[in-house]
Amino acid sequence: MIPFNKPPVIGTELSYMQEAMQSGKLCGDGHFTQRCEEWMEKHFHCPKVLLTPSCTASLEMAAILLDIKPGDEVIMPSFTFVSTANAFVLRGATIVFIDIRPDTMNMDETKIEAAITAKTRAIVPVHYAGVACEMDTIMALAEKHHLYVVEDAAQGVMSTYKGKALGTIGHIGCYSFHETKNYSSGGEGGAILINEPSLIERAEIVREKGTDRSQFFRGQVDKYTWRDIGSSYLMSDLQAAYLWAQLEQANKINQRRLALWKNYYQALKPFAEVGKLDLAVIPADLEHNAHMFYIKLKDIEQRTAFNKHMQAANILSVFHYVALHSSPAGHKFGRFHGDDCYTTKESDRLVRLPMFYNLTDEEQQQVINQIQCFFA
Repeated sequence: MIPFNKPPVIGTELSYMQEAMQSGKLCGDGHFTQRCEEWMEKHFHCPKVLLTPSCTASLEMAAILLDIKPGDEVIMPSFTFVSTANAFVLRGATIVFIDIRPDTMNMDETKIEAAITAKTRAIVPVHYAGVACEMDTIMALAEKHHLYVVEDAAQGVMSTYKGKALGTIGHIGCYSFHETKNYSSGGEGGAILINEPSLIERAEIVREKGTDRSQFFRGQVDKYTWRDIGSSYLMSDLQAAYLWAQLEQANKINQRRLALWKNYYQALKPFAEVGKLDLAVIPADLEHNAHMFYIKLKDIEQRTAFNKHMQAANILSVFHYVALHSSPAGHKFGRFHGDDCYTTKESDRLVRLPMFYNLTDEEQQQVINQIQCFFA
């Protein structure tokens, strides 16, 4: 079976994890945590990066840092993972879903302003497949209406928008190092990027269960105390050691994924040209990270037939999100503003192909051969 995903493995993960085990510091904010955070701050030009147990935890921290309260509204696409919405629902907010663009599957920036009310506090763009949302427009709207922007860049590590790293454009950015992402910390894992300097001190406190423990370990206070609400939002240093092995080879991983993405694109472009499928669109001025390769078929029926065909050939292809606004929790905690022109329609026909760093050329060719067989 050719799986849809395998966690990336470089080869130095085990030795770094053993080093972390021998250090006697495993619970978080150890040597490898510091290495990873400093690497991202330097490479992505971010004032402060803090590793977290997951991107979900990063989004929850963001909601706390922005003081989201019951009655507040947060705008986001419906085509996203549940954590994007849950983080703000947990603070009592109402989620206002808007439609997506069919070309990038990202939130339609032209639909945002009409969804803004006196209760709106934040906009949450989700960079689907590592392809940037139209951030200039989003940031301009946020400034005009005095709103925060939280980038859900779970899929966007190493992608850029007009030269800026995704996650560093809004007030807060959130990364994922889940095993399905381009760079993994050995299972779950994430990071929160604090781009608004005034939020940095409180972010450290919220991440340390609401205490000033980080300041204590730096010698800035003589004892640490409870200062604010918070939770246990530290990644273990054992996981950070695994992640460090990957960040050391970040460019190598990125180039391999881009090569695989281009192979798929060139092989399937003839089918797109005759209207048998649609391929992803990468707007100008963007650099994506080849997080995934998806195709869009005619409808949900053809997609089901396609996945059955691939599975019979021992290849796992999968669909993605079910639109959140159509779910029971979506009805309970949010509303869809405007018309659902593309969210459900495009979601129903999208299918993702096997895409991971350790995918071999031979395996990829098998996938391509079976796609050609399906359309033949």
